[in-house]
Amino acid sequence: MTLAEAKQKLAQYGQEHVLKYYGELDPAGQEALLSQIAETDMSILASCKHREELAQRGEITPLAAMELDEIRDNQKSFTSTGIGAIHDGKVGAVLLAGGMGTRLGSDNPKCMYNVGINRELYIFECLVNNMMDVVRQSGSWFHLFVMTSEKNNDTTIQFMQEKKFFGYNPEFVHFFKQEMAAATDYEGRIYLEEKGRLATSPNGNGGWFISMKNAGLLELVKKEGIEWLNVFAVDNVLQRIADPCFVGATIQRNCDVGAKVVRKNAPDEKVGVICLEDGRPSIVEYYDLTQELMDAKDEKGNPAYNFGVILNYLFRVSALEQLLDGNLPLHIVEKKIPCLDENGELVKPQEPNGYKYENLVLDMIHQMDSCLPYEVERNREFAPIKNKTGIDSVESARALLQENGVEL
Repeated sequence: MTLAEAKQKLAQYGQEHVLKYYGELDPAGQEALLSQIAETDMSILASCKHREELAQRGEITPLAAMELDEIRDNQKSFTSTGIGAIHDGKVGAVLLAGGMGTRLGSDNPKCMYNVGINRELYIFECLVNNMMDVVRQSGSWFHLFVMTSEKNNDTTIQFMQEKKFFGYNPEFVHFFKQEMAAATDYEGRIYLEEKGRLATSPNGNGGWFISMKNAGLLELVKKEGIEWLNVFAVDNVLQRIADPCFVGATIQRNCDVGAKVVRKNAPDEKVGVICLEDGRPSIVEYYDLTQELMDAKDEKGNPAYNFGVILNYLFRVSALEQLLDGNLPLHIVEKKIPCLDENGELVKPQEPNGYKYENLVLDMIHQMDSCLPYEVERNREFAPIKNKTGIDSVESARALLQENGVEL
């Protein structure tokens, strides 16, 4: 992009101020800034002035889950179907690993955090160990696509190479970077984080598929005949990935997406709840769950919204491709954004000072025609690491790993 083209684009969106320090930059810095301007989607920024409209929800009604008893009754059939799909190369996995271990007191990518006590045992290693169970069961490797971020991409790849991918076949591991979105003040004006760099943040966990496509990996998916992608978050060290029974159940029920869920341990537990919204599959985040929904009962007298998602989904690729033709809903989140002040000095605010713009995976669920909520035992498959101590922490995950026979 030339300077003239950049000026034209910025003028269209009222963002001319981002070139304020252009003349102070060296040629490499100027080129980098122009490139960033070219890549940044500025059409979404004006939506911050209609934030309330974006947050409106439809009618929420219950969506029954496939519970443990039904899964056990059909386990042999589901597993056979899943093993067949994995063996035939129809299943791939996508790891969302763009985060850093800051809340755990680490400067490294979160996947590199060591949960071991008497030996080294990294989060990434736990996930690979779980995948290797399926490789042995199916007799086949399956493709793993790892989404990193600008901040942790190089470190993550170097770490995996140094650790020889913890025994996973490197020919089946593919890295791609998450797309970034601009961060703005409350009027939608893009902040600068450096004189030659726009303030940006990852475009949300719903941005994984467009990021994967833009990295050219959708071509590999088609070439390899992958029909299903199991998307999962990095911080749950117990989760089963490309779980044959889960895969088979979703295929047999002919659903566009399967969602692993756990029975909530309290009405106000901080997990998103699977449901229907205007008759389509959806997820209500815990902070949007009203007292009325928490108190609602089903026909058996059980809580109607009793199953929380654990960010482990199996998507039909053909259904995902249809999303590329439309736009996912935009979430505008108030955040503390480090930025340059009027004097060009970096400020790290103590209070929220603007917005970040995200797509969320829960909205991808809502775009699907059908969803299978699939219950798993929380003590067997749900050990999230969000904090260093307390609930959903390194401590609680270690206890659950030991409960499941993992040596620490």
